[in-house]
Amino acid sequence: MGISEMAYKKLCVVFIIFALAIVQAVGYDTELHDPETCDGTACFDELHGALGDCSCNVDTIDYFNNVKIFPRVQSLVSKDYFRFYKVNLKKECPFWVDDSRCAMKYCHIKTCTKESVPGYENGYGDSEMEAPAAKYSAEAQTICNSDDHNPDLGYLNMTISAASQHEIAKWKVYDDAVENFCECDDRDADADYVDLSLNPERYTGYKGPSAHRIWRSIYQENCFRPKINPYYDSFPYVLSSDLGNMCLEKRVFYRAVSGLHTSINIHLCSKYLLSEKAVGFAAPPDGEWGPNLEEFQRRFDPSQTHGESSNWLKNLYFVYLLEMRALAKAGPYLEHEEYFTGSPTEDEETRHAIRNMLGVIYTFPDHFNESSMFNGGSQAASLKNEFRDHFRNISRIMDCVGCDKCKLWGKLQTQGLGTALKILFSSKWNSPESDPPQGKLPLIHKSHERLQRTEIVALFNAFARLSNSIRELENFRILLR
Repeated sequence: MGISEMAYKKLCVVFIIFALAIVQAVGYDTELHDPETCDGTACFDELHGALGDCSCNVDTIDYFNNVKIFPRVQSLVSKDYFRFYKVNLKKECPFWVDDSRCAMKYCHIKTCTKESVPGYENGYGDSEMEAPAAKYSAEAQTICNSDDHNPDLGYLNMTISAASQHEIAKWKVYDDAVENFCECDDRDADADYVDLSLNPERYTGYKGPSAHRIWRSIYQENCFRPKINPYYDSFPYVLSSDLGNMCLEKRVFYRAVSGLHTSINIHLCSKYLLSEKAVGFAAPPDGEWGPNLEEFQRRFDPSQTHGESSNWLKNLYFVYLLEMRALAKAGPYLEHEEYFTGSPTEDEETRHAIRNMLGVIYTFPDHFNESSMFNGGSQAASLKNEFRDHFRNISRIMDCVGCDKCKLWGKLQTQGLGTALKILFSSKWNSPESDPPQGKLPLIHKSHERLQRTEIVALFNAFARLSNSIRELENFRILLR
């Protein structure tokens, strides 16, 4: 009996040691491998209060987005009109030769045939803008009776020299460039339709010198900066302490780009490849994706970012306000778009969803105020041109991304932001009357000065990605607690 009791005690000791080992192992798995990069909720300690350069604060936007905007815009971009985006992913990088291509399967995208796009055969594609011209074709005209007029007296000289045609072509390029902040490539021969729902934005493994070169070129060569920071070689960003030395227009440019960058980083952290192998009967075939706390804190912990991360997160809210303001400004125009896909029921649901979301946006009390920018005669006009040219360069840098899926979402979100800037700062969208402090804004534009379909698709999807990032921040707050 004594031996049996001794054996029982030893068995209990072994069991306790084994249980402690399991607890320790589980505890290790739920902690960051490098505790120095994790300081509880340090990423959010300074993320509160006023944003600066506007009258809004973080808490107001959090509630407004997470409760009112996020569910609406996510539902909206799932509609057929917003699911299909036409883009040229085959353009060569115009700035440098880079053979670094992402070899992971998650970098590749699935394109659509034209026939698979809803409503394409009835005008969804490139022909939609050209269809009205058909009524002026030779086939559509009746033969004139020669007795009704004298063709010699009514002769119209349509001769234009080759030199004049070349100059006219340059005029059109200039006119387009004056109003556009991005290069649109949806009419390129190599452009393809992409179903965004089949190519979600998430971590692809694209990293290293090629990926770093993209953002370094954007910040070092295309962002306005008052001076070089002391960490310039490894830290190309503008320090928040230096932003006050920049004029409002240059500060807005930097904060918009920084906010876009922050949003993309949050997407990658929230949709990270946790396990490449499917485990279990119901596991997804392409692996397990979800939030990666360690990656989030590596990118946004103040100790890893020279204390700048809270300002980067505030810039996300700033660019969210900027794009929401563009939607409000163009709202009356967007409310009257057809959103044609060939399905009357789907199209009506889309129009209703647009009106519903815009109605909510009109009620926001603290819209971004662009009217205080680019005032001051020729100097302001010159700055505005520089502002636009810098952003066009950034849109062209997206063609240098070595991962097709990253390039797709980089080009879409850049075009979305560029479309917002076009609405805010193009004179064709301005009203001679002062805007009301809240609610629907007056619409002043000519019918032919419309947005292209790809611009509308990019505008709403880009705003949806910003909305998603703000919602994901709340998820990271909860997980970190």
